[in-house]
Amino acid sequence: MIVRLPRSRRFDVHVALGGLLGGLLLWGVGLATRPHTEVYVLLPGRWPVLLPLAVMAGCELLRRSAPLAGLLIGTPAIILDTVTQGNLVTILMYTDLVYAAVLYGPPTSAHRIPRITGLLSVAGAVVPLAILREPEALLIGVVIGLVTFGPASTGLIVRNHREAAEAARLRAGQTALLAEMDRTQAVTAERARMARELHDMVANHLSAIAIHSTAALSLDDPKTSQEALTVIRENSVEGLAEMRRLIGILRDSSGDTEPAVFPTLDGLGALVEGARANGLDVTFAATHGPVPAPVELAAYRIVQESLTNALKHAGPGRVFVVLAQRDGVLTVVVTSPYGEHDGPTAPGSGAGLVGMRERVALLDGIFEAGPEDSPDGKIWAVRATLPVNDPAEGDTT
Repeated sequence: MIVRLPRSRRFDVHVALGGLLGGLLLWGVGLATRPHTEVYVLLPGRWPVLLPLAVMAGCELLRRSAPLAGLLIGTPAIILDTVTQGNLVTILMYTDLVYAAVLYGPPTSAHRIPRITGLLSVAGAVVPLAILREPEALLIGVVIGLVTFGPASTGLIVRNHREAAEAARLRAGQTALLAEMDRTQAVTAERARMARELHDMVANHLSAIAIHSTAALSLDDPKTSQEALTVIRENSVEGLAEMRRLIGILRDSSGDTEPAVFPTLDGLGALVEGARANGLDVTFAATHGPVPAPVELAAYRIVQESLTNALKHAGPGRVFVVLAQRDGVLTVVVTSPYGEHDGPTAPGSGAGLVGMRERVALLDGIFEAGPEDSPDGKIWAVRATLPVNDPAEGDTT
């Protein structure tokens, strides 16, 4: 079975083999970095050069997997090479080990190695100069700097660039993720808004149609059936018109869309009259000043949904609708008799209360709905408190 090494591992093997073969080639043709007569050559002859060369080639195999170990093993080898006639490839491989230790090693070593090699370069220039008192002694520090500090600095620069590129990639990924989350939230919020609008605009008319159609089918009275059919037709036409307006808005139509989709508190009178035409006994009272459009829409829909629920579920008796604005809030209260309806009713999905609660929550208001005791008996009460900014203050956003 053939085992394929990772690409990075294969590259390290190629570097080691290339260094070893290149060093052997220079050794074979007799090229050395120092003549055998030099005073610093403690191990003259051609054969001692091969030991540091072989060790350095072996260290190249560790340049990525264990860079610090490779550098620690390679350092004695380069020192050994300095007391032989020397091999240029051995020096080049050591510079690569220094570079790899900074680039692939731990972060602490990546910043520590350039400082250490910098100090060694300075010491290699100052100490020989102080001892030998000759300007040529400075070349020792230059050579040490070229072999150690130069590769270490290069490795640090490359590492910093790679880390900056990785950080930028992560930021781009996070930005894309946040954008996708915002898009998903926006789509979800828009779907919830459209669900509320569809329910609030159409449920009232469909409930009236269901109730009066049941009455027309169950009562054998031509006059009552005629009145029920009249109400059914009116609600059908109005519901169809509102649906067309909503579809027009979804298609970015320029038609007459404002009255159905953005009703105001001025339209509550017509809404109450429609509820009375559907058979509810409604008492309506409103005292308020100018309010922001979102508050108007929420208040209108709360009254509309409450009247629809009263039409479907309330017992016999009077329905009260009260709007009052005071101390920076608009209060909406709709009460109806609680009990079993004595006439035909339409089924409900429970989405009405959810929609009202969501509308109030979006405006940071307070919503309550449930049965209560009153002097006239048990009632179902819907109460919404909507914060209202003073229009005279203007928009400061």
